[in-house]
Parts: sequence; C-alpha cells; structure tokens
Amino acid sequence: MTQLEALGVPQETSYRRCLPGRPWRRLLPGVVLLRTGEPTRRQLLEGALLHCGDNAIITGMESCRRQGLRREVGTDEPVHLLLPAHLKTTSCGYVLVERTTRMPVPVHRDGLPLAPAPRAVLDECRRLREHPPIRALLAEAVQQLGLDPAELSAELETGSRRGTAVPRAVLREIARGARSAAEGLAMGLWRRTGLPEPVWNFEVHDEHGRYIATPDARCDEVAFAWEIDSYEFHFGQPGYAATLARNNRYAAAGIALVQTVPSRLRNEPRAVVAELVSAYRTAAARPRPPVKLAARSE
Repeated sequence: MTQLEALGVPQETSYRRCLPGRPWRRLLPGVVLLRTGEPTRRQLLEGALLHCGDNAIITGMESCRRQGLRREVGTDEPVHLLLPAHLKTTSCGYVLVERTTRMPVPVHRDGLPLAPAPRAVLDECRRLREHPPIRALLAEAVQQLGLDPAELSAELETGSRRGTAVPRAVLREIARGARSAAEGLAMGLWRRTGLPEPVWNFEVHDEHGRYIATPDARCDEVAFAWEIDSYEFHFGQPGYAATLARNNRYAAAGIALVQTVPSRLRNEPRAVVAELVSAYRTAAARPRPPVKLAARSE
C-alpha cells in the first residue's frame, strides 16, 4: 500500500476497495491485488516478494519447477522464501519465510530471484517428513535438473542439519547407482530376496560386443536382468517402441528378464520378491548364455 499512497491513494480508500464485492483484493499485509478474482501463481509470487522486500529469494518447489523440474505447483501451495537472518519479517498467509545466515546468490528466471537448484531442492526436502516423496524429489532432481549427487551432499554438509537424515540416506542410495525413485525402492526390495547382490546400472553386451541394454539390476553369474519400467517413460511412442526393441535384444541374447512397474514395488512387494526369486532360480538352472558385463561408461 505504500506505493499506492505515494501515488495519492489514501489507506482508507485502499481498505474500502478491498472489502468483499469491491474491485481490489488484499493478498498480504500491505500488498493489494488491483483486481477481483483468484490471483495467478505469478501474482502470488510477486505479492510475496513485495511483502518480504528486495532481499527475498524464492526457494523450495517453486524454484525447482522454474529451473526445469517437471512438477506442477498449485496455487494453494505456500511460497517458500529465504531472507537474511537479521531481518524480522515472519511467515504470513500463504508465505513461508525462512531466515538464514546462508543466503545464496540467486539465479533469475523470468524476472524472479530463485535459489540455485541444489539449495532449493534440499530446502524442500527439509520440509518433507516421509521417505518416498523425498526419494522421488531427489531422484527427479538428479535426472531432470542434471544435479550431481555429490553437489547435493556437499550442500547438505554446509547447511543446517535439521531435517537432513532422510535426504542423506536417499543420496547414499543414489550414489550407489539408483537413477530413479523406483530404483531406490527396488534396492531395498532386492535385499529381501536373499539372492546375491546384483550389479546396478551397468551395460550388457553379447559375445560379439554388441550393446544389449543397461538393466537396472543385473546378476552376471546367471545372466539375469531386472528392469523397473515406468509408464511415464515407456508407454508412449517412441518410448514404448524402444522398450520392445530392448526386450527383443534381451531375448535374442538369452538373458532372463523380469520387468516391474514402480507401483508394484510399493503395493505388491511380496509378489515382486517371489517373482524375482523364481526367475533367478529358473535362470540359474539353464546354461549361461555368452553375454558379458561392460565397464561402466563415464
């Protein structure tokens, strides 16, 4: 409202125009939307930045999405802002204020100041409490934003330790080779089978050196592969056709293959374990085909 007063609009006029049925809308203390109806997400962000001042930086899921994470942010989601620790502004309305002594240098997208992706991802993780959504977010950040797990771990080490136990555990999973949220679940599920530990995410070639695939898990001693296939990536052209071609290469090389969709890892873990054990035993009972495990490509 300070800007309105500078333009000659008295506080009383602004107050009346924000009453129900009037043409303006009060978003936050001192912040007025000069129209009726629901504000857009952009208007909410601009209102939050006006409320918190020039030092505010957008972090959390909003920052992640605006830097390339393929997730939607609803208009009812809070706007998570970072502010220097010495400022006194607190959370209000839809604005979640976090005061910090570690203010990052912002990146700017579409005129908005954003926390760098590693910081934004971990600020969001610290607000979560359950293991699966944290695992999903970190895996997506690595895949979609190209973040290095080592960079995320370094950011965790330099920041507050509050709420970091689960992110630390998930990053260790990713460092061991989990490329997706589903693979993190798969690693834990495999250990329930009692089978030998597989190799994760290594290339497989036939006896002539021709590439076959890079299975999520591979038991070289019996030429057995496990693929965690996601509907999102494999149920539409050209992804689905690529999956069929990959499966044909497995079959031609004689590799025993089990495919599992991510939802079954969560909803049918016992059935998946039984399928893995049965398929492994079947693979072990027949002569091993001449396929080999390639060195990890950098």
